[in-house]
Amino acid sequence: MPVRKNQRDLTAAEKRRFVDAVLELKRRGAYDEFVRMHGEFYVTDGELRPRAAHMTPSFFPWHRRYLLEFERALQRIDERVTVPYWDWTLDTSPTSSLWADDFLGGTGRTGDRQVTTGPFAYGNGNWTVNSRVVDGRYLTRDLGRPSDPLTLPTKEDVERALADPEYDAPPWDSTARRGFRNALEGWAAGSPERWRTHNRVHRWVGGLMLGATSPNDPVFWLHHSFVDLLWERWRRTHPESGYLPAAKLPRGDRQHNRVFALDEPLPPWDVAPAELLDHTRWYRYG
Repeated sequence: MPVRKNQRDLTAAEKRRFVDAVLELKRRGAYDEFVRMHGEFYVTDGELRPRAAHMTPSFFPWHRRYLLEFERALQRIDERVTVPYWDWTLDTSPTSSLWADDFLGGTGRTGDRQVTTGPFAYGNGNWTVNSRVVDGRYLTRDLGRPSDPLTLPTKEDVERALADPEYDAPPWDSTARRGFRNALEGWAAGSPERWRTHNRVHRWVGGLMLGATSPNDPVFWLHHSFVDLLWERWRRTHPESGYLPAAKLPRGDRQHNRVFALDEPLPPWDVAPAELLDHTRWYRYG
């Protein structure tokens, strides 16, 4: 059974294997396909089309399947590799271990925010950004946003989200004021904060993590691996609470045919949220 470990517990060899597999996936062109897929399925509240990946109840199952497909692609290169997770309530500094030169590299330089350290620096010739919504061919970061400092979510922030016994609630989008899904995804409905939890981490990293093509930064996978783990912790905390909406929304509902109920297949895999609730058939967390 593959084990996803906290990145801080990886050995030097495990870090190297993960990085090497990601770079090889990039060399083959498959990595950029994952980036394009995320960009395609980043659909906002205001768009009148199905919304599977963000601002929607299927945020967790869609990303679970997405990460699983990515992990399988890495394992076709090196069967020992799994996607580690970044617990951003513990490793809160730009000098934390995941930003070291032997792993993900550090923050961007002053001016253009180009990452110049680590294996994903453009200058090393192995990481050219091809799918993007901004100009530039290089990876960018602005860890902690020094010009307007931002902190990462705290354990207390996570505990507040985990304490909500309801999975999601109408209107099933970024404005939902109840439910674990939006509390952890982090749209600030009814909150004085603009960005919370998952969204706040994207803002803290900055650079290419800010847009729909955020998987251009390999830290995306470690971030969402932790989000996936938090979903599992919520399920264990509230075993009586299931995925919502349980049934397809009626025609009169504004979200009819826009959000996915428990048994409605998610694109692009034609797999329903109900089939993605239990991750233990594929991997476990260390």
